[in-house]
Amino acid sequence: MSLDVKGRIAKRVAQELSSGDVVNLGIGLPTLVGNYIEDGVEVIFQSENGLIGLGPEPDESNIDLDLTNAGGEPVTIFEHGATFDSATSFGIIRGGHVDVTVLGSLQVDEEGNLANWIIPGKKVPGMGGAMDLVVGAKKVIIAMTHTARGKAKILTKCTLPFTAVKQVNMIITELGVMEVTSEGLLLKEIAPGTTVKEIQDLTEAKLIVNSDLKTMNF
Repeated sequence: MSLDVKGRIAKRVAQELSSGDVVNLGIGLPTLVGNYIEDGVEVIFQSENGLIGLGPEPDESNIDLDLTNAGGEPVTIFEHGATFDSATSFGIIRGGHVDVTVLGSLQVDEEGNLANWIIPGKKVPGMGGAMDLVVGAKKVIIAMTHTARGKAKILTKCTLPFTAVKQVNMIITELGVMEVTSEGLLLKEIAPGTTVKEIQDLTEAKLIVNSDLKTMNF
């Protein structure tokens, strides 16, 4: 099956998840991750608006408009799932019970700083639950396109207001997989048909190339 850019990113993110993980998916691209969980892997998806046990994206025949994720998109829920109020939901998040959170971002930098809530020129209500998620989760994965209108999104230092400081663990784009380390961004995988130079040219931050560089599996 041929995947579009967002599908490729989501499929690669799904490969980071293990059975038993409690995973929170941010709005937008991250919500696609649930569609690519490998057979035999049982992940527990949680949504900050008060759901746990989310299933795959619904098709037109089983959409329930009263059942949505934090972005207002229709979702499915398994029989073992549950709904609850926001206080309980954020108790799960702030209590350290989320193993992985997957978020989109406007900017990420080489120190693992994240800026994903102010969109220049647009009115936004605030950063929402993202600041709780990135601090409360054991692992933070940023899933996003590598550039925006040709401009780098992976920077030496974020220029937009921070959502969180030094909380990002991994960045996955359509071009590569990068791990945030104390020395900087370690490029661990690159997309098929892509070169390190091409990725570096589209990345403001200096990339450290892993000695065992692999090809991304889409």
